[in-house]
Amino acid sequence: MRILLIEPYYSGSHKVWADGYIKYSKHTIELMTLEGRHWKWRMHGSAIELAARINAKYKNKPAPDLMLVSDMIDLTSLISLLDRSLRSIPTAFYFHENQLSYPYTDNDTDSKRARDFHYGFINYTSALASDHVFFNSKAQMDSFFHALETLLKRMPDYRGLETVTALKRENHRSTPRHRNFLIVIRTPLINPLKTLPQMQIGPLFCGPPVGV
Repeated sequence: MRILLIEPYYSGSHKVWADGYIKYSKHTIELMTLEGRHWKWRMHGSAIELAARINAKYKNKPAPDLMLVSDMIDLTSLISLLDRSLRSIPTAFYFHENQLSYPYTDNDTDSKRARDFHYGFINYTSALASDHVFFNSKAQMDSFFHALETLLKRMPDYRGLETVTALKRENHRSTPRHRNFLIVIRTPLINPLKTLPQMQIGPLFCGPPVGV
């Protein structure tokens, strides 16, 4: 399986995860990155730069079988900016962290003004737009969905709470884009995409360490 791994914040633990997955995976993986800085700008603007790179890269060559994208990007924007021939590439969205339950820092002026929810909303719409959703732990998954439901209940109307239920539901196929719900344990010994070459529909859980 040929995978394009997109990491818009290639630094620290994000870099360790990406490099570790490439090292231990049995698949053919190409890495596309941006520097790990200015995280809020990465959330808003990285899709523009990365879509341009993807369009150029695959203009005259076969597209990858899957795009594995970490959470520091607006996936809806990325998909919309791809050339038409590339928009059907299956996508897997990986939550290395999520912006709804990630702790704020004391010097974050946005959080003090209660205007940081948009970054969590980017995570939410990206999950909806993806074919497969990954979390690096069950705690990460639970915290995201709890915070998401709390946020949506604050909205004035058309809250879309049913979409949260749909994201959780096993074998959910509300659109032609097949959406699996996956849990990824952060360890180089586990290959979270081991069963994806067949694009199986249904819940996939990583158990004990398996061969890659």
